[in-house]
Amino acid sequence: MTTFYREPVEIVRGEGVWLWDAGGRAYLDAYNNVPHVGHGHPRVVEAVADQLATLNTHSRYLHEGIVAYGERLTGRLGEGLDVLTMVCTGSEANDIALRMGWAATGKTGLIGTDATYHGNTHLVSQFSSGRTPIGGRVDWVRRVPAPDSLRPLGGSAEAQAEAFAAGVARAIDELEAAGHGFAALILDPFFANEGFPDLPPGFMAPTQAVVRAAGGLVIADEVQPGFGRTGGHFWGHERIGLVPDIVTMGKPMGNGYPVAGVVTRGEIVEAFRRDFGYFNTFAGTPVAAAAASAVLNVIEAEGLQANAAEVGTHLLAGLRALDHPRIADVRGAGLFVGVEFTEPGGLEPAPEFTAEAVERMRERGVLMHRIGRGGNILKIRPPMVFSRENAELLVATLGEVLEGMD
Repeated sequence: MTTFYREPVEIVRGEGVWLWDAGGRAYLDAYNNVPHVGHGHPRVVEAVADQLATLNTHSRYLHEGIVAYGERLTGRLGEGLDVLTMVCTGSEANDIALRMGWAATGKTGLIGTDATYHGNTHLVSQFSSGRTPIGGRVDWVRRVPAPDSLRPLGGSAEAQAEAFAAGVARAIDELEAAGHGFAALILDPFFANEGFPDLPPGFMAPTQAVVRAAGGLVIADEVQPGFGRTGGHFWGHERIGLVPDIVTMGKPMGNGYPVAGVVTRGEIVEAFRRDFGYFNTFAGTPVAAAAASAVLNVIEAEGLQANAAEVGTHLLAGLRALDHPRIADVRGAGLFVGVEFTEPGGLEPAPEFTAEAVERMRERGVLMHRIGRGGNILKIRPPMVFSRENAELLVATLGEVLEGMD
């Protein structure tokens, strides 16, 4: 892959929300959700080091730490979601979730949106909007139009929920007509890569009804919105009122330690075990469980979900106070917000302008990136220890950058 910036940044150290390059320059990290509770958090480092010094082996041996973490994590989920399968990455989690959909339904048809990303295994790459998979896209995957804040499906915000559901219904009909049947719909409930459109609670209700009527499963990819990032809710699917059959998680789960997970109901796991089975040497280990447990400890002890809500509100207010003719919208939730830029006087995306803003922010010591179908939305997704002062620095710096751009 390419590096993020025209002048690649060589990072040698991180602490909290700060990164330092090889020349000693500090950067405010407003983008990375891998260090969910902050770069190099001492409680996570200590938990990993202590467990690694004691024991690390795979899950075909029993270990209380793995079970204790699984019970603790599933305790934060409802609707019978009480079985955890540990993996190493979000890509693996989504791959397994989709295969669980196959096993549970006996069908192969899968649906995602047309502006999404769920990882880089061969299976999940079929959903990626970035590149066409080698050999072309398979016939048993359909990608439906994603919701949008400025250009809503159905022509209005009020019509968008039903329009999105109609797109899913059409895709199900196509899969059935092609002989694949319909197994599962996978989506990020925050629609992060789609540009996190501003959607009301209950938005997914019509779509969920369509999926249930067709006998399919709903997979909620929580790699980006999960673990309290949106502030008001611990999971993205809670925020939007979605009731998933399977929940996947990744990057933030271990604060940089490679641990991820799939949580679902017992009967779905039993079907998966029957048809596939799964073993991962590096996934369900005592060290992985120690890292993940430490992350939950820090989120709770430091009140990071509440911090995301409070600081996110402050950040949104600051961004909305900025004045520039290309700012078309400012939106988000908790510590996941963005600014959408368009060409002056219209809704045409301005990707070159957005890319240049990202570069100028890096030059001034603030790291962020861009996202969305048109590549025209600033993506601000910092570690959860981001403070009001950090938010004010980001807003002030962006204001200076935009003053020098037409």
